[in-house]
Amino acid sequence: MKLWILRHGEAEAHARSDDQRNLTEHGRKQVLRSAAHLIGQPLDAIVASPYVRAQQTAALVHEALGFGQPVETVPWLTPDSDPDQAIARLDALGLEHVLLVSHQPLVSTLLGLLVHGNRQSGDPMGTASLAQLRGEALLKGLMTLESLRHP
Repeated sequence: MKLWILRHGEAEAHARSDDQRNLTEHGRKQVLRSAAHLIGQPLDAIVASPYVRAQQTAALVHEALGFGQPVETVPWLTPDSDPDQAIARLDALGLEHVLLVSHQPLVSTLLGLLVHGNRQSGDPMGTASLAQLRGEALLKGLMTLESLRHP
């Protein structure tokens, strides 16, 4: 299994609510730089948080890759989602090559759980950072971090 975890690009500092924050122009550029690393990768799905900035990030990647399937929007990829539940839900999808588009602190916590087996060891992920993980299965502590790119 290959899993890519992408944090959304830079977003506006303020909006009516956190889930309504839009990407900035700089954030859009960051996302496109990260998307370039996904060109030619075998993706089965792009799965994204429902928050506006994650949806915009996923749409930019979708377009840049010319991905043939719609982005899957799920409620279990928001900033405060339970990482154990996110792993279980992702595993239930039964896919081999998935791109997740989400937020801090969830993205770093997922890295810590999947690579090191704990919540505290996740690598920092700035806006539009892209992590690539590989493993036999989606199991805590048993995936390998192949790369972590920051735009």
